[in-house]
Amino acid sequence: MSTESPPTGEPLLIVEDLDVEYRAKRSRTPFRAVEGANLQIRPGETLGLVGESGSGKTTIGRAILGLAPVSKGRIVFAGADISHANRRARQALSRDLQVVFQDPYSSLNPSMTVGDILAEPLATAGTDRRRARARVAELLDQVGLPADTASRLPREFSGGQRQRVAIARALALDPRLIVCDEPVSALDLSTQARILDLLLRIQLETGVSYLFVSHDLDVVRHISHRVAVIYRGRIVEQGDADQVTENPEHPYTRRLLMASPVIDPDRQAERRRARRALAPTATATATTTTTN
Repeated sequence: MSTESPPTGEPLLIVEDLDVEYRAKRSRTPFRAVEGANLQIRPGETLGLVGESGSGKTTIGRAILGLAPVSKGRIVFAGADISHANRRARQALSRDLQVVFQDPYSSLNPSMTVGDILAEPLATAGTDRRRARARVAELLDQVGLPADTASRLPREFSGGQRQRVAIARALALDPRLIVCDEPVSALDLSTQARILDLLLRIQLETGVSYLFVSHDLDVVRHISHRVAVIYRGRIVEQGDADQVTENPEHPYTRRLLMASPVIDPDRQAERRRARRALAPTATATATTTTTN
């Protein structure tokens, strides 16, 4: 993916000077999880948002979905400010804005069949039963699952198959943007590759955009047109995927790159030494913006 040119045109999503704060019960000072974040995603584009655990990357995705409070700044989707959208507006947004969560084991209702799970958003949108059944069959085919999957429960499937079901559910209403929150981190390496290839194929077929949240720079490089790197709530580097993942300018991005495992043990040891040589202190003192 990173070898392809990023899509052009007006942004579908704009995140502008975003702050997200949480107020603790025993502290007068709120915890600022995200500070001054600026992102854009165009139609048909994948923006990889990468950072370590606790960096604020998932919080940005949750803010876009209305699951985290926007303390400052704004989020604009398809030309409309959704920073503080109410419940009714969020329900309307669900047609165009969907999510795939990290854990395929807990994101699916264990008491519902796969067919019912996929039909639920269709029923909420007013689709009749006959059309819903036909759409469920289309979705299962789209994610590479057999038709009899509809009559089975989630516990009967592997992690990769459950994640395919979760992707199918996200696709049910033909969304324009899907927030993918660590969608492959709970899977083994071979299954990760198959799910990433599935997401790429779906994007080519439908033109859907992705915000792909991950801690793994190698995974992000495989699927993204552009990459944004977040450290302690701040975007510290952003640009074309090739530039950011192969020739990063910011010390924190270089540390992330060196943290990615490689097969050669000598090269891995060399990476570890180089990573230790990059002092972690003050790595987020400046923001680097490369080609957009």
